[in-house]
Amino acid sequence: GLESLEENAHSQTPCTKVFVNGVWMGVHRDPANLVKTIKKLRRKDDISPEVSVVRDIREKELRLYTDAGRVCRPLFIVENQQLALQKKHIKWLIEGYNDEGEEYKWEQLVKGGVIELLDAEEEETVMISMTPEDLENSRLQQSGIDTSVNDGEFDPAARLKAGINSHTWTHCEIH
Repeated sequence: GLESLEENAHSQTPCTKVFVNGVWMGVHRDPANLVKTIKKLRRKDDISPEVSVVRDIREKELRLYTDAGRVCRPLFIVENQQLALQKKHIKWLIEGYNDEGEEYKWEQLVKGGVIELLDAEEEETVMISMTPEDLENSRLQQSGIDTSVNDGEFDPAARLKAGINSHTWTHCEIH
């Protein structure tokens, strides 16, 4: 857990400093697990979806932001190279209700771990796919299938596709 500053003032134990809105709160010995836990709680709506989690490995810092005024951007969550968004979510949005007859709106996508709100600083720590097609191409590349298509024509106005290197995406743009 989080250890106080006094206990670790002169400790040689490797640990990560934890800041909340810029205030040093203490240190933690397992920052990777702490980040994973906080993100899991955020995606389950146990903590506010607007809490930002930024781990700076180089500086050995974990920064949490809860203050007002930060611009947050919605992104689809990607797990194991698959969008968390499924056809049932689209159906429920169109109908306005889920299968249990409960109201279903944007808020339920956020609370249900389908969409995540990221501020500019947290956005720097994730891999964002521009389209679901990029996700599919990445999955195919990882399974050994060549997805590069050369039709001989070059369109300078066309959007550049993700490179031939496979990526481990964490989020996908909402268009």
